[in-house]
Amino acid sequence: MILFPAIDIKDGQCVRLTQGDYAQQKVYSDSPVDIARQWEEQGAEFIHIVDLDGAKSGKSLNQPVIEEIASVTRVPIQVGGGIRSLEAIEKYVQAGVDRVIIGTAAIADRPFLQEAVRLYSERIAVSLDARGGFVATNGWTETSSIKAIDLVKELETVGVQTIVYTDILKDGMLQGPNLEELEAINKATHLNVIASGGVTTKEDIQKLRSLQLYGAIIGKTLYDGTLSLEDIVKGESNAR
Repeated sequence: MILFPAIDIKDGQCVRLTQGDYAQQKVYSDSPVDIARQWEEQGAEFIHIVDLDGAKSGKSLNQPVIEEIASVTRVPIQVGGGIRSLEAIEKYVQAGVDRVIIGTAAIADRPFLQEAVRLYSERIAVSLDARGGFVATNGWTETSSIKAIDLVKELETVGVQTIVYTDILKDGMLQGPNLEELEAINKATHLNVIASGGVTTKEDIQKLRSLQLYGAIIGKTLYDGTLSLEDIVKGESNAR
C-alpha cells in the first residue's frame, strides 16, 4: 500500500481544512515546494497535491507552484483540484505530473472523462468524495443524490483505473478512516482505491493495509506531528 503525504494548496500556501470547510483553514507553510522537498527527504513514494482554489473555482489557480514542485522533486506526484478540461490535463502532464485527478467533472461531464481516459489511460484518476455515502462535488460544497458505490461501478466501465475515495465527515477530524465504506468500495470494484480522510495512527494504516487497498493519503496528522512519515517508512522497511 502506497502512502501519499498530502499537500493542500490555497492562495499559494500549504493549508489544511476541516471537513472540507474553507472557513476552517489552518496554514502550515508559505512554501508548498519546501513541504514537498520535506516529504521527499522523509522517504515518500508518491505525493498527493490538491489545488483547493481550483476545486472551488474550476480553474487551476495554483498551477505555477505545482509545476515547480514537479520540477524540483524526484518523487512522482498526483494532482487534483479544478481540472475540468483536456487542456488543463495536458499542461500538468507536460509539466511532469504523473497522475491527474478529475473530481467534479467526472460526474458532471462524462464525455470529458471518457476522452481523458482514452488519451491518458492510467495517468487519469477520479476523486470520489462522499458525505454519508453520497457523492459531493464542487469543492465539497454540494452533495448529490448519487451513491458513491454506484458511481465507482460506472467509473470502472469507463476505463478508470484509480480512484481517490474521501469520506468528508472524517477528513481533518483525526478520528480514523471509514473502514466499512472503504471495504465495501474496494470489494465492489477492481479499481485501485486510494483512501483519504481520517488517517491518524499507525493502527489506522495497518487496518487500511489489511483491506488490501492500493494506497492511503495522510494529511493533518503529519502536519500536527501526531505521525512521522519518516518513522512510518522506516517501520515498513524493517517489516519487509
